[in-house]
Amino acid sequence: MEQSTPPSVTPTSQQDRPMAIALGNTTTAPPSQLYLGIDPGLNKTGYALIRRTASRPRLVEGGVIRSTRTKNLAERVFEIGQGLREVLAEFKPEAVAIEQVFSSPRNPKSALLMSHARGAILYAVCEASIGIMHYTPRQIKKLLTGTGTASKEQVQEAIQRELGLKKILEPNDVADASAVALCHYYSARVDLSRDEQCCPVL
Repeated sequence: MEQSTPPSVTPTSQQDRPMAIALGNTTTAPPSQLYLGIDPGLNKTGYALIRRTASRPRLVEGGVIRSTRTKNLAERVFEIGQGLREVLAEFKPEAVAIEQVFSSPRNPKSALLMSHARGAILYAVCEASIGIMHYTPRQIKKLLTGTGTASKEQVQEAIQRELGLKKILEPNDVADASAVALCHYYSARVDLSRDEQCCPVL
């Protein structure tokens, strides 16, 4: 498990920040204080922890959980799940969000392999008794940029702006996980106890 130190933060007032776009699922459930966003992958799973503060979301830590390419599939899935269990045990997030997996006709094997890692992640989160939400790439882009067809560069710029960072967040796995966490941060009114509010699991 690799950990990355968040880039320096540039203080910004709330008035300087654009308003996020709500996804519309409202509830009276109180917002959480620490959010874990996950970008699933069999080779590398990115994660990012974002804390709620009085002024803005703050990146606490980001990192990458890697599996060993020379090991068999079962062992690699175990490594991803075990790595996430360590993150959950250390930071104890109150809410978890993960990017939804979609199969592509051009490369169905990639989605299948990612699904294996995603299963290990869901197991670890459920074992820790934490609510989890699933967001599609389009939902994440729309909330952060205003359009579901935003480019990767636009999303990266939005992450940098929302977290008040002096530079683009790297590596990409951590940036993508931060986008997922931010999506859930701004959709805190979603009731985590109601599975029907989640996107359908593929």
